[in-house]
Amino acid sequence: MEYRKIRDEGDDRETGIQDVESLREKSVLLSGAVLDNRLASVGETKTDSHRAKAKWKLKSVVTLALTILTSSQAILIVWSKRAGKYEYSVTTANFLVETLKCAISLVALARIWKKEGVTEDNRLSTTLDEVIVYPIPAALYLVKNLLQYYIFAYVDAPGYQILKNLNIISTGVLYRIILKKRLSEIQWAAFILLTAGCTTAQLNSNSDRVLQTPFQGWVMAIVMALLSGFAGVYTEAIIKKRPSRNINVQNFWLYIFGMGFNAIAILVQDFDAVMNKGFLHGYSPITVLMIFNHALSGIAVSMVMKYADNIVKVYSTSVAMLLTAVVSVYLFGFHLSLAFFLGTTVVSVAIYLHSAGKIQR
Repeated sequence: MEYRKIRDEGDDRETGIQDVESLREKSVLLSGAVLDNRLASVGETKTDSHRAKAKWKLKSVVTLALTILTSSQAILIVWSKRAGKYEYSVTTANFLVETLKCAISLVALARIWKKEGVTEDNRLSTTLDEVIVYPIPAALYLVKNLLQYYIFAYVDAPGYQILKNLNIISTGVLYRIILKKRLSEIQWAAFILLTAGCTTAQLNSNSDRVLQTPFQGWVMAIVMALLSGFAGVYTEAIIKKRPSRNINVQNFWLYIFGMGFNAIAILVQDFDAVMNKGFLHGYSPITVLMIFNHALSGIAVSMVMKYADNIVKVYSTSVAMLLTAVVSVYLFGFHLSLAFFLGTTVVSVAIYLHSAGKIQR
């Protein structure tokens, strides 16, 4: 009995020692796991921090690019005139803009093909049902882009930047009609403010005329807004019909039809001038810079909507209006009146409210 008792006590001691060693091993493992988790957490925090910084830098670059391109667009069109006239053909200029955008889309696609290979969503080959819808927005953009040259016979560069915001109203109304999207009360209030701001900015206290822009200019601005709004809404409906389709492929087909319609416009409007004087007759460095500006502006808007957000576009548009006005003071002797300043402020607030109402939905 004593021997058995001693043996049991020995077994208990060995078991106790094993338990202590097991606890130590578990403690070490647990400490290691906690340390690994902490290190992983630190690594994830650093990775998130790097991603946030990279995203912020990308947003900043895209926003700055869009602001500069937007503010200089109207200035370059006015600056490309000589003695108040376009010595170059505006139809050939538009054709080159569409060609450049098409080339940029192809270069982007080539990089995707090299990196990811050719897939069902990024191949250029398509069906007639998919392509047949692109001529409509391409034709609308053709007329709208031609009008933006001729409107400067009635509107200065800062006034154009103000009036072209009317397309927000047309876009909102067409969203409601075509895409059946409900607009918030804030957005409808923004439309009223936008109209008031555009009108206020055009008030003229130095002549008998109430508004600086004559009736023809307002008609052209409204037509441009309607065409731009309808083309934008229709294009969005086309793009969202097949979300997985690569945007560069969709842009390519839109720009191809744009090139085709602009080629027809050249034949109809400027055939004799192009045949007698040449395709690039009257072009200057400013004209070439304007063409690059128009092409890159279209690409920049797509990048903002993909890599940034609508608020970025809002701020960019508002700052662009002010930059255009300030630069026009030095280049074209534009008079920065109190009415223009107040109108610009109201338009900026209206654009922000419209964007905020969209986000809250």
